[in-house]
Amino acid sequence: MDQLEHLENKSIYLLREAYSQIKNLCMLWSIGKDSTVLLWLARKAFFGHVPFPLVHIDTSFKISEMITYRDKFALEWNLTMIIGQNKEAIHSKQTFPDGIIDRTQCCQSLKTTALKDTLNGKKPRYKLNHNTGNYELDSNNEPYTGVIVGIRSDEEGSRSKERYFSPRDEHNNWNIATQPPEFWNQYKTDFLPGSHIRIHPLLDWTELNIWEYIQRENIPTVSLYYDQGTGQRYRSLGCAPCTNPVCSSAKNPQEIIVELQSGRFANIAERSGRAQDNEIGGLEELRKEGYM
Repeated sequence: MDQLEHLENKSIYLLREAYSQIKNLCMLWSIGKDSTVLLWLARKAFFGHVPFPLVHIDTSFKISEMITYRDKFALEWNLTMIIGQNKEAIHSKQTFPDGIIDRTQCCQSLKTTALKDTLNGKKPRYKLNHNTGNYELDSNNEPYTGVIVGIRSDEEGSRSKERYFSPRDEHNNWNIATQPPEFWNQYKTDFLPGSHIRIHPLLDWTELNIWEYIQRENIPTVSLYYDQGTGQRYRSLGCAPCTNPVCSSAKNPQEIIVELQSGRFANIAERSGRAQDNEIGGLEELRKEGYM
């Protein structure tokens, strides 16, 4: 068994364990490479069928190719696709692109608050109608008590502090100091009533592992990750006003793998193009309050 097979098997085990132990489960799909690999693994784990909803928090500022990709594969793979938004903030233009608040406040509003309200069912959710291709008001507002997330420990400092099964309180707040120990593949899956559980099946994967797996499995990914003839591509995807491409001529997964193996990006953080990470307080403070 090679390294990718070992990682795949462990992730599939974690997905099945989560599904068997946690009620009202969902999976976040950001449309990026990591959460798309996670979705691919879920389809493998459950033999082509994903038995829980996919949730996307749509800030309305995502790059258009990401939304086109989301809807194409949601229909093709027959996914239960749920959209959540902070419509009040968007409609009142309480956003960074409109010049009212800074990037961190915008993330707090359009991502963290929207995620909390979508998971707890307090604000409307919108479900993809596979017959019409449109998103319609979802009649189910039952809270999701567990959410599967495609974060990796090597991606960013605060994420290295996570567990595979990581509890949040009833407000989705994350207390790093009270995380449960996880030894010898023994995972705590029973938590106090009212707890909200994040499950992280990709925690051990690296950026290189992700791209090696994408190549091996021939996983379709958003074209933004590849140079389209401009000498630039995106290494990490987010909202258009706050995400910058890197200089790279890689046009496919194999060429990205070569770049990573060569050490070209060894001293450049994967999320260096995500401007909000550099705001005062950083991503860890956002994540303590419920950010992905």
